[in-house]
Amino acid sequence: MSASPDQNVLLIQFAKWPELGKVKTRLIPALGEQGALAAHQRLTLAVLDNLLATGLPVEFWWDRTLAAPPVEADSVLDKILAASVAQCFQEGSDLGARMQHALASGLEQYHKVLIVGSDCPSVEAGYVAEAVSALDQTDVVMGPSDDGGYVLIGARRTTPGMLDGIAWGSPQVLEQTCGQLRELGLSHRLLEPRWDVDEAEDWERFIRLSGAHEAAR
Repeated sequence: MSASPDQNVLLIQFAKWPELGKVKTRLIPALGEQGALAAHQRLTLAVLDNLLATGLPVEFWWDRTLAAPPVEADSVLDKILAASVAQCFQEGSDLGARMQHALASGLEQYHKVLIVGSDCPSVEAGYVAEAVSALDQTDVVMGPSDDGGYVLIGARRTTPGMLDGIAWGSPQVLEQTCGQLRELGLSHRLLEPRWDVDEAEDWERFIRLSGAHEAAR
């Protein structure tokens, strides 16, 4: 199932630059620094493929500006350029500020904007379609993750501070976000939970499911 193309919807992928020892650090004990870097690269490309499969406009937002991209980013940059995906840079003091800025920026041109992180390969085209549809009836939609956060957040309306005061990386992220949205008068809806890749067992699940998908093709 894929989302119906709709030029009033923008998908944003958030990603860190692939740098040795700075990405997927919780995988380093199991995979080593080089293995964690390779996992980050593979996950980033998998999420990008999923978003492109929707047929919706996609923007790729790096975590910061760099004087020059690291050579380890070449495979991702090649895919971005081949797909004619616009690149942007996140702005803000923490993840909440960066996401709120990206949502608000996208809503200047689009009716609905959704953000997906590069460690969320379970967000496939059908799930995106559900989120897009949910925004017909609510201001904000989120896809809960198994660890208490969320794999996707989308909005048709934002307000300053909507993602302030969240303990990012904690099991309370989703609960705190819902409370903040209610306090500011923004309606929200939760989709069915999905999983992301933080720990070694998450990576093993991704590899297992990726292998099953390839075998079924």
